[in-house]
Amino acid sequence: MTTFIIDTNGYSEFFRGHDATVRVIRTAHEIHLPLIVLAELLSGFSAGTRLKKNREELARFMASPRVHLLKPDEKTAQHYADVFTTLRAQGTPIPTNDLWIAALARQHRMPLLSFDAHFSSVPGLTLVQVRKS
Repeated sequence: MTTFIIDTNGYSEFFRGHDATVRVIRTAHEIHLPLIVLAELLSGFSAGTRLKKNREELARFMASPRVHLLKPDEKTAQHYADVFTTLRAQGTPIPTNDLWIAALARQHRMPLLSFDAHFSSVPGLTLVQVRKS
């Protein structure tokens, strides 16, 4: 059974119908959507031209018993600090929202479905391997 955390671009590729992403998501046992990703999605919807449709699709997605909202806590903050410090020392910083997403994935020891290459520089983070064609 597959359990993973989904990033904003993983969600977007699913709704765009990217075959490999659709297969991974449809066969997942559990999908964890970070609060940060929810905020990114809602922000993107508000800036777009399909606000109502996008919100309806998101509501249906979130209503699935396989989808769980994942919220940061104090332990997440410590993982955030650890990831930030390590990436800064490596000279490979990543965007702030992605630091939070990486921290959640490390904290909960779950792989991350994302197409952002910079996540590969985060130590201790496993990525769901999906080919983007």
